[in-house]
Amino acid sequence: MNALPPRPGTTPWPRTLGLALGLVALVSTLVLAFLWPSVTADPRDLPIAVAGPAEQVAQVEADLEASAPGVLDVTAVADRSEAVALVEARDVYGAIVLGPAPEILTASAASPAVAQLLGERAAALQAQVDTAAAAHGAPIGSAPTVVVTDVVPLSPDDARGTTLAAATFPLVLGGLVGGIATALVVRGTWRRLAGLGAYAVGGGLMIAAILHGMGGLHGAFLADSAAVALTLLGISGTIVGATAILGRPGLAVGPVVFLLFANPISAAAMPVEMLLSPWGAMGQWFPPGASATLLRTLSYFPGADASFPWLVLAGWAVLGVGLVLAGSARGRSSRSTTPTATSIPADDALATVH
Repeated sequence: MNALPPRPGTTPWPRTLGLALGLVALVSTLVLAFLWPSVTADPRDLPIAVAGPAEQVAQVEADLEASAPGVLDVTAVADRSEAVALVEARDVYGAIVLGPAPEILTASAASPAVAQLLGERAAALQAQVDTAAAAHGAPIGSAPTVVVTDVVPLSPDDARGTTLAAATFPLVLGGLVGGIATALVVRGTWRRLAGLGAYAVGGGLMIAAILHGMGGLHGAFLADSAAVALTLLGISGTIVGATAILGRPGLAVGPVVFLLFANPISAAAMPVEMLLSPWGAMGQWFPPGASATLLRTLSYFPGADASFPWLVLAGWAVLGVGLVLAGSARGRSSRSTTPTATSIPADDALATVH
């Protein structure tokens, strides 16, 4: 028996059920995308430095590998000053200093989780120091005490680093909102570019001011504003450009690329090394990961090399502008070859319905 046709004005049952199943798939994907990095995160190959005599460094490295296989990646350095320089340059997360003044160097601004992990090594290092002192006949209690020093601490205004870690997601949403709204409302290539530029600059200044006021950012204000502006422009510009070329389906580029894929692997709240390889490194090639790294570097590691995240954000901004211009050129070509009412280019056809 054939199904009755739908009444006028009602949605067919297959389409209704298909939409429901599609939404279930979408929600499931969202949950999986956001939970997967946290569930699978595990310390692995975290770079640290060990300073001291070569024999002692080799012994500590062997002990670390035996107690926590694959967790720490040791770089041998000559002394404490060289270890501090590596920490401040974000080349390592911390260091173990051997010798007459044993010390563990941490950098909670780089990663509170790794700082805690290294701090927990103080007891084991103290036991080794006590054992070595006893072996040389030193009186009990005369062995030097292991000191834990936070070389690059978090600001007292953001002692847990939660504000800085949580800033990435609002930036992604801001880029999505700006891009989708501009694509739907603004008509005309240069108007769209002007709107994107004004949104990026204004949003960069306002968001940087908010984050500074909340204690999340501590770098130079204009540099932080520029980083936020490039993030917004890279995300929103890519959405507008994709829509200019593909039409309405281009609106899905932002949520899929930046929200579902790039944001979960941005490593905004954890070290890149904690994500399964190569996802952590891959996340640094997208605006969420690059902006998280750049803003942390500007705030706490002014001496570190920040050229890579700057280039990534600038590259996405250029890509967005290029896509908008490409969509405009495609539209002009379409109008010149088939100037009919049925061949409105994607860039203009989407805007005419608004």
